[in-house]
Amino acid sequence: MDHVADAGEQDRPTASEPCGPAGPDEHFIREAEKIAVALGRMFPGLCEVVLHDLRDPQHAIRRIENNISGRQVGDSATELGLARVADPQYPSVIQNYPNRFPDGRPAKSTSIGIKNEAGEYIAALCLNLDVSVLSPVTLALTNLVATDTEHRDQPLESLRDRNARELRQVVEALSAERAGTPRSLSRPDKKALVRRLHSDGYFDSRDAAQTIADLLGVSRATVYNYTK
Repeated sequence: MDHVADAGEQDRPTASEPCGPAGPDEHFIREAEKIAVALGRMFPGLCEVVLHDLRDPQHAIRRIENNISGRQVGDSATELGLARVADPQYPSVIQNYPNRFPDGRPAKSTSIGIKNEAGEYIAALCLNLDVSVLSPVTLALTNLVATDTEHRDQPLESLRDRNARELRQVVEALSAERAGTPRSLSRPDKKALVRRLHSDGYFDSRDAAQTIADLLGVSRATVYNYTK
């Protein structure tokens, strides 16, 4: 896309005229043109899509959708296009490489070479994404999801309902970690379990202390004692 010299006004096709000579490969070019149009219309104003007809490098641009670079149908091929014309072994896909529009805006580009049945490059489909449009959006989203570092390690609250069913599941899971059931745990293990529940906010719900006491087989007063 960079450093593309204009082909000159003479012999330049109009936007409605196909570039390149007609021939047995024309079918491939026309099919690629459909893809270029569809891609361009899917990302309006955001991604420039250019189809290069490499059979005529001096007037290579066959189709351009979402014209951001200012080039025109009939302009010459880029350096990548010329490299493919010179070398059929040149990579078919060059993906996500940094690029820049003529006005300085940064772009992310992908170039896809298209070969005919003889293995010769006859076209290239290029996508140039205007990343300058996305940068403010990225910054806004980063700021939107950011949280205060002061409270990052220890959440101040949980937004889920601490109901009795969930509490039972948690107590049974913590007991299983200690290779026992809630009632079979030793006093130190019960105390550690209650303190874990307390630090995780399970005592914030109504009747939590009584539910925990019933599960552990101790009194409610004992449960509160364990939290101290």
